[in-house]
Amino acid sequence: MKLHEYHSKRLFAAHGVPIPRGDVATTPQEARRIAEELGGPVVVKSQVLVGGRGKAGGIRLAHTPDEAEQVADDILALEIKGLPVRKVLIDEAADIQQEIYLGIVVDRARRRPTMMASSEGGVEIEEVARTNPGAIKKVSIDPFLGLRSYQALALAKGIGLAADSEHPSEHFRAFGRIAQGLYEALQAYDGSLAEINPLVVTGAGELLAVDGKMVLDDNGLFRHPDLAKMRDVDEEAPAEREAREAGLSYVKLDGEIGCMVNGAGLAMATMDIIKHFGAAPANFLDIGGGAKAERVATALRLILADHNVKAVLFNIFGGITRCDEVARGILAAFEEVRPAVPLVARLVGTNEEEGRAILENSDYQLITATTLAGAAQKAVAAARGESVDPHPGPLPGREGAV
Repeated sequence: MKLHEYHSKRLFAAHGVPIPRGDVATTPQEARRIAEELGGPVVVKSQVLVGGRGKAGGIRLAHTPDEAEQVADDILALEIKGLPVRKVLIDEAADIQQEIYLGIVVDRARRRPTMMASSEGGVEIEEVARTNPGAIKKVSIDPFLGLRSYQALALAKGIGLAADSEHPSEHFRAFGRIAQGLYEALQAYDGSLAEINPLVVTGAGELLAVDGKMVLDDNGLFRHPDLAKMRDVDEEAPAEREAREAGLSYVKLDGEIGCMVNGAGLAMATMDIIKHFGAAPANFLDIGGGAKAERVATALRLILADHNVKAVLFNIFGGITRCDEVARGILAAFEEVRPAVPLVARLVGTNEEEGRAILENSDYQLITATTLAGAAQKAVAAARGESVDPHPGPLPGREGAV
C-alpha cells in the first residue's frame, strides 16, 4: 500500500526525521490559511500517488498567501496521470543548497533491508541507476543488529556529504540520525520501501526531508489499522478495490483466459501453463482458502467484467476445502452471475469425484478436466472457438498430464 507524501513524512518525523513545517489543504481557502500561519514562501504540492508531479504542474512555489490560494486552486483542478488531485500539501519553502537521495528497501535476494544514498537527489533514483550507477552507495542491514552508525557514516562519506563544510562531523551526525529514523520507520510500520528524495542541505547547514515516500506491506496491515485507513482508493483500479474488499488477491492482465484459483502458487502455475499452450491469462486471482458462494460469485463477476475474457478456467485444489463444497459454491455463484463464455473446471483433492459429478450433472454447460494440463488445453481451445469434449480427459492428440 502506497502512502501519500504527507503521511510518509509524518511517519518519518515520528522517528526523528526533520521535515518542513506544513499542513494539508483540500480547498484553496485552507491553503491560504496555512500559508498565512507559516508566514513566508511556501511550496504547494499535489498529493497523488504517481511520479512526475512537478513536470505535470503539480508542485509550485507561492510567495504570498494570495498566491498560495490561487496556486492551490489551479492544482486542485488537475488530473495527473489519470488521478484527480484532491489534496495539496502546503510546506514551508526551504533554502536548498544540496539535494541528496536516501532510501531503504527490502532486498529479497539478500533477505534483509538495503539502504541506498546518492549525491544525485531530486531525480528518479531509477534514472540515476541507469545513467550513473556509481553515484549510488549501498549498505546491507543485518535485521538482528539494525543499522549501525559506521554504516551511516560510510554512506555519508561515500556520497561526499559535507565535503566542503568546515564542520563535517555535524553533518555526519545529522545524516546518521536521519538514516536511523528512516530505518526505524520502515521496521515499525512493516514497510517495504521508505524514501527521502530529496534530503536537502539548507543554507543554514541543516538536513531536511522535503519529500517522502513510503510503501507498506499489505500483509502487515492487520497490525496497523490506523495506517490501513490512509489508503488512497483513487490509486486502485475499481476491480482491484472490489477484490481487496472481498478478501481476494486480484490483478488484471491482458490475456483472454480468466483464471479462478485457490492458492497463489497454484495461480502462478495456472498462468504459466496457459502461456505454455499458446494463450495468455486475463488475470491473477487467488480466492484463498474456502470457496464460499459469495466469494466465488465476486471473483467470477470480476473476471467476466473484462471484455477480453473468452473462457474461464477454475483450478481448485481441495485440501482443507472439499471439492464438493467448491462445486456447490460455483453453481450458487452461477445463480448470481450468468456467464456467457465457456467454463472449464478442474477440481482435485478431497472429494474431487463428488465435486466433478455435481458440476457435470448441473444445468450449466461446464467443461471438466482431471489434470491441469488438460484443463488448460481445453480452456485455450474453447477460447478459440474450437470444439471441446466437456468430459474429463485430454484433448484428442494432445497427451500430457500435470
